[in-house]
Amino acid sequence: MALVLVVDDEPDIRELIQLNLELAGYTVITAADGKEALEAVQREAPDAILLDLMMPEVDGWGVLDQLKSRSGRDLSEIPVFMVTARAEPENRLRGGIEGALRYITKPFDPAKLPDMIGDAIGPGATPEPEQRRRVQQAAMEELARRGRRDQP
Repeated sequence: MALVLVVDDEPDIRELIQLNLELAGYTVITAADGKEALEAVQREAPDAILLDLMMPEVDGWGVLDQLKSRSGRDLSEIPVFMVTARAEPENRLRGGIEGALRYITKPFDPAKLPDMIGDAIGPGATPEPEQRRRVQQAAMEELARRGRRDQP
């Protein structure tokens, strides 16, 4: 089964996500911060990453940047799902523009996570670069719409 890296500085959230994914058949590894996450992906590239935004050491934005723009092709094509308490529209748009496939706000239904991951990496799933381009395009279009509304 697919390997998923869960990155969150809150142990309860990590355990909740891990339990739900393992019950669905996923193999799960965890990291408590962005630095641990970047080390983990160097040891073994996961099939997907659930990534908190606000963490010590390296935050979620730093991890996403390292994976999507500064790493080799193998790591840049790992689907990333942001899981965060930051619900501001600007952060959601930024997540899409910078390469996250989904932006999930806390609190969330952990039982839905296995299906979200399966949709992104399961049999017949569109390759990650194409999924990412679609999300980036949608985020850029939303940003442009917001800009037009804000103009006098």
